[in-house]
Amino acid sequence: MVWIPTISEWSGPVYRRIVDALEADIASGLLARGEQLPTHRALAQSLGIDLTTVTRAYGEARRRGLLDARVGQGTFVSETTVRAAVDIAYQVKIDLSMNVPAQPVEANLETRIAQGLRFIQNESGFTALLNYQRPGGSDEERETAAKWLQPRVPMATAERLIVYPGTQAVLFNTLLSLTSPGDVVLTEALTFPGIKAAADKLNVRLVGVAMDGEGIDPDALKNACKEHRPKAVYLVPTLHNPTTITLGPGRREAVADIIRDAGTVLIEDDAYGLLEPSVSPIANLIPERSYLAVSLSKCIAPALRVSYVLVPNATSEQVLRSGLQATMQMSPPLMVALATHWLRAGIADQIVSAIRSEATARQQLAAKILKGLKFAGKPGGHHLWLSLPGQWTRSDFVSRLLRDGLAVVGSEAFAVEGAGLPPHAVRIALGAARNRAELSQALYVLAAAIKAPSTRMQIV
Repeated sequence: MVWIPTISEWSGPVYRRIVDALEADIASGLLARGEQLPTHRALAQSLGIDLTTVTRAYGEARRRGLLDARVGQGTFVSETTVRAAVDIAYQVKIDLSMNVPAQPVEANLETRIAQGLRFIQNESGFTALLNYQRPGGSDEERETAAKWLQPRVPMATAERLIVYPGTQAVLFNTLLSLTSPGDVVLTEALTFPGIKAAADKLNVRLVGVAMDGEGIDPDALKNACKEHRPKAVYLVPTLHNPTTITLGPGRREAVADIIRDAGTVLIEDDAYGLLEPSVSPIANLIPERSYLAVSLSKCIAPALRVSYVLVPNATSEQVLRSGLQATMQMSPPLMVALATHWLRAGIADQIVSAIRSEATARQQLAAKILKGLKFAGKPGGHHLWLSLPGQWTRSDFVSRLLRDGLAVVGSEAFAVEGAGLPPHAVRIALGAARNRAELSQALYVLAAAIKAPSTRMQIV
C-alpha cells in the first residue's frame, strides 16, 4: 500500500516521529490490522530521508508491538500489541491456561495508557497519587464508577460502591466479613479457583451445587440451602468460568428467590458481565442481599488491579472498606486515576468493545478448527469448555498437551466438594494467545491430540 505518514505534527528524532505517526494512524483506523506497509526503501523515498532512518523506525515499531515482519512477505500492522513471552517455561510454547482478555491492536492500550497518564499529569500531577489515599476510592472516583455501571446496574450509587484492588481482594474480604471458620458457602459445582483459594485461607467450607445445561440447578440450590444454611452463595452467572454458561432471566429470578427465602446473601462475580452487556446481574433482583463485583481484569487488562464492588447497605460498606484498609490499605492510586479517566471519557467502553469483538472472532476461529468436537463457548467470551472423548481422562489429556508444548487447565482445578467427580473436560483460554495465528497453531495441536489414542499406561 501507499502509506505516507505526516511526521511534521510530531516532535523528536525523525525515526521516532515516524513511529508516533504510525501509532496514531493505527489508533484512528487509517491503518488496519494485517495491513501491509511500504518497504523500507519505498517509504524512505516517499519521505526523502535516509534508508537507515526508516529501518530504525520500523525496528522501534516492532519493539512496541505495532508491526510484524514476515519473512519473504514484508511488514504488516500487528493484530495485537502483546509481545512474545520471555518468562514462561521453555517446554510450554503456547500457554492457554490463564483466562485473560486478548489485546487487539484496535484496543490501542499502550497509546491510551500513555495518553491517559499525560492527561493525569497535566490535570493534577502525579505527586498526590504517590501518597496514601482514602481506602475504597474518593467521592469522585466512586461517582464516576457508579454512573458507568448504571446502564447495567441501575441500583449503583457511590454510597454503596467501593473501589478494590482486583476482585480476588473483594472475594477474600467479603468472605472475611461474612463468615467464620467452618461456615459454609455454596458455589456452582465447578467454580473459579480464586474463591477456592480464599476460602481455604479462611477455613471456610465450600460446597458445590449441581449444575445443568442452563447453570446452577434451582432445586439443588434450594435443597443445599436447607441442608447447609450457608452464610453466602457465590456465583459466576454470566459467561461462567469454566463452563461458559450464562443464566437466562427465568433461572436468575429463581436463584434470587431462593437466596431471599433462605435468608442468605449473594456474592456475584461479574468478571465477564461487560462482555455480555445486555444481561442483567442477579444482584439487580436482590440488591439488599448482594455483593456485586465488577472487574476490569477480564474486559480491559488484569494488571490495572481495579474492581468495583457494590454492597447491600451502609454497614456492609463500612465493614468492607475497613477490611480493605486492614489487608491492602488501598487500590493503586495511579491505576485507579487512569481507569476513572477512561470511564469518564468513554475510552473504557471503546476498549471493551474492541476486546469483545476480538473475543468473538477468536470464538469463530475456534469453532472452525474444533468442528466435530464437543465444546461450549459464547460470542464475546474468552474461553471454551471442551469435553473429552472416552479414551481420555482430563489429567492424561493435559499431560499429553504439555508434551506438545501447549498448556490448558483440567476440570479438577474448578471442582468443589459435594458435587461429585469433575467431568473429563478442559478449559481453553482463547485470549491468552498473542494473536490469531498463534491461537490457530495451538488449536490445531489440540484437535490432533484429542483424536489420537490415549498414551496412558494400562495397569495389568
